[in-house]
Amino acid sequence: MDFRVGDDQRALAEGIRSVVSARLPLERVRAHEGEAVAVDPDGWAALGETGVFALTLPEPAGTGLGMADAVVVFEQLGRALVPGPLVGTFLAAAAGLVGGAAEGGAQVGVHCRSAGPVLVEHLATLDALLVFPEERLSTPRLVAPAPAAGDAVRMADPLDPLTPMWRLEALPAGEPVAAPGAARMVQEGSLLSAALQVGHATEALDLAVAYAKERHQFGKPIGSFQAIKHICADMLVRSEVAQAAVHAAACLADDPEVAAAEAEVGGCTPAEALDRAVSGAKLLADEAAVANVRAAIQVHGGMGFTWEVPLHLHLKRALVRSTTFGTPARLAQALAAFA
Repeated sequence: MDFRVGDDQRALAEGIRSVVSARLPLERVRAHEGEAVAVDPDGWAALGETGVFALTLPEPAGTGLGMADAVVVFEQLGRALVPGPLVGTFLAAAAGLVGGAAEGGAQVGVHCRSAGPVLVEHLATLDALLVFPEERLSTPRLVAPAPAAGDAVRMADPLDPLTPMWRLEALPAGEPVAAPGAARMVQEGSLLSAALQVGHATEALDLAVAYAKERHQFGKPIGSFQAIKHICADMLVRSEVAQAAVHAAACLADDPEVAAAEAEVGGCTPAEALDRAVSGAKLLADEAAVANVRAAIQVHGGMGFTWEVPLHLHLKRALVRSTTFGTPARLAQALAAFA
């Protein structure tokens, strides 16, 4: 298997970037800051028409691609700050759990159980909800229809103004997702979340580099100063390493023979090799996203802390996303257990 990003994947990324910039530009997305609905129905339908949620479905229902292609697409969605229940809708469409999800006619959320209050994102627009236990690779459950937003308390000031939150007293039990797709759903959800985080990390790097070239101090662009060069170099390393880890894990998910070869080298089962690769990719992507956006804010100086500059949205979204499919602390513990 060729692990490199090919011309077809580059063209796919460019195509998604063009669609998003035309149909969901940042100014349109930001117009919904603080609202109960983060992306309007027309914008969500545009994602469905583009095939974002049907990437891995066989033709003619989908495009018949693999996870190695899906992560390329989701990186671009992360870069563009596209809001909404992207991961849950993709998972439900791929597993055929919710009618209309693949076409953008339904929205499916994700809730990863953990200690503390029951918080659900985008509840006002959800048709169904996938609930994942705290233990990795445990069987998720499908709650359909999703709880009504009127039966929950909307959080007045969520961390991310483009990720509206509701608090519930409890969640319905739901129905367990049938095996064998349950474990794969956890891994694919982790990979897609990691790909979105890579998008935040790479966009933060590009914004920092662009600003360092145009901002001048003492008659020179600040990008010529060694301290700024070091910050940007560290950002590049973090984003490249995270991206490579996500793409490699996606290749393992697509090809059982590659996973078996990796398992033989690592002295484990193919399932363990895949879970280790996915956990490592998610951990690296979470850390890269948060660290890169913080570094980009530092490069921007006082401008970086203003509401107009979108870096704070990338940081807030990255922090929210790092709580799904395993926090960095739990993923690090899981990887330590493999060692």
